[in-house]
Amino acid sequence: MIEILSEIFLQDSEIQYSFIRAPGPGGQNVNKVETAVQLRFNIVHSPSIPSPIRQRLIALAGKQLTHQGDIIIKAYRYRTQNRNKQDALLRLQELFKQAAIVPKKRQKTKPTYSSTQRRLSHKKLHGKTKSLRGSKLKDIQ
Repeated sequence: MIEILSEIFLQDSEIQYSFIRAPGPGGQNVNKVETAVQLRFNIVHSPSIPSPIRQRLIALAGKQLTHQGDIIIKAYRYRTQNRNKQDALLRLQELFKQAAIVPKKRQKTKPTYSSTQRRLSHKKLHGKTKSLRGSKLKDIQ
């Protein structure tokens, strides 16, 4: 079992790892050794995730989410498979931590009395300047 959050644990069988060749520079080993890790985790069919967190995870995953509901995380920051595997797991945990935060609901507020008075006085002043412009045109005609 892998502890993602204090209340969420994932089975080892729910996470699949595949090892691929890392892109970019790496010397002679870049074409021989498969050090990069591709972590695959299905959000939709996982029984370990509560439904509100699942909904937020789907929204947060973005391009990492496939049509089948799999999150794919590629990790190739380090030169060893083990470090990249740990990095991919940490990134999955970070995604879960972000999804676990419940967004605050916005409370509607009324504008204050003084801000309403300021707005109305500015509006009257602006109207007065415009009316003064119009009166000059009437006198000419």
